[in-house]
Amino acid sequence: MRAVVVTSPGGPDVLQVAEVPDPVAGFGEVVIEVAAAGVNRADLLQRQGHYPPPSGAPDWPGLECSGRIAEVGDGVEGWSVGDEVCALLSGGGYAEKVAVPAGQVLPVPAGLDVVRAGALPEVVCTVWSNVFMLAGLRREETLLVHGGSSGIGTMAIQLAHRLGARVAVTAGSSSKLAACQELGADVLVNYREEDFVERVRAATDGVGAGVVLDLIGAKYLARNLDVLATNGRLVVIGMQGGTKAELDLGALMAKRAAVLSTSLRARPAGEKAAIVASVREHVWPLVERGDVRPVIDTTLPLGQAADAHRRLEASDHIGKVLLTV
Repeated sequence: MRAVVVTSPGGPDVLQVAEVPDPVAGFGEVVIEVAAAGVNRADLLQRQGHYPPPSGAPDWPGLECSGRIAEVGDGVEGWSVGDEVCALLSGGGYAEKVAVPAGQVLPVPAGLDVVRAGALPEVVCTVWSNVFMLAGLRREETLLVHGGSSGIGTMAIQLAHRLGARVAVTAGSSSKLAACQELGADVLVNYREEDFVERVRAATDGVGAGVVLDLIGAKYLARNLDVLATNGRLVVIGMQGGTKAELDLGALMAKRAAVLSTSLRARPAGEKAAIVASVREHVWPLVERGDVRPVIDTTLPLGQAADAHRRLEASDHIGKVLLTV
């Protein structure tokens, strides 16, 4: 089969289409004939040599896909050849086929086509597991989302809004903020021109954010702690702004706050399956009703993976970038 491989660590041009062995469904796995694969910042890090795939995963990138089941392995129940599905992967989505544990597979939601469904698994599982399962965002609390126009951000806005929370976002342009507002964001902060701590505090009568979902990391640590409400939870899921910063434990204790940090890719299959099951129970009905939708910026063919990475690196996108097979 064809797959997009990383010929050597480097820029987007190191992504090349090559012939690789077809996957085989192991015990408890299915093989998906890929229709679309989501492009994520973790893929950029892998291409650069900074984020190797976990043991047993394919060497080529791709943390989510959609398509049709082509093979069902022993020990798998509830799935059949031909089912339209999407899946959370440990890698290998940039290809014509991929093998995945059955517990990480979701049906394509009713009312959504199989290609658009490829924009869902990674962002939905990331947002749901962090904002709701881990941080426990409650109705009428304020969620602050950094990078509100990203794939993660656009999903976090919609889920929090639909489940009764107030949503504040940061983004770097008026067009991005307008897109966030359309999805349900209440407080819009242009981080190039405004201080998000001041804006969020003013919008919440000084209370602050109950939960902060942060993709930046070290650069924002002190100000994220400052913007937290009493008993607030800071969830760090990215390190675009660095990995090391000082933490004022006195301020943390005074707020009785928590700093949480997670990754999804390296979790054991059982933990991923539990997240996927919770997503299917709680989020899929919202998608099927049209209350939550994938936001897709760009769709490109598999052979243009380098252009897809350039689009993501330019940070001009709103929502997800997809590769189609």
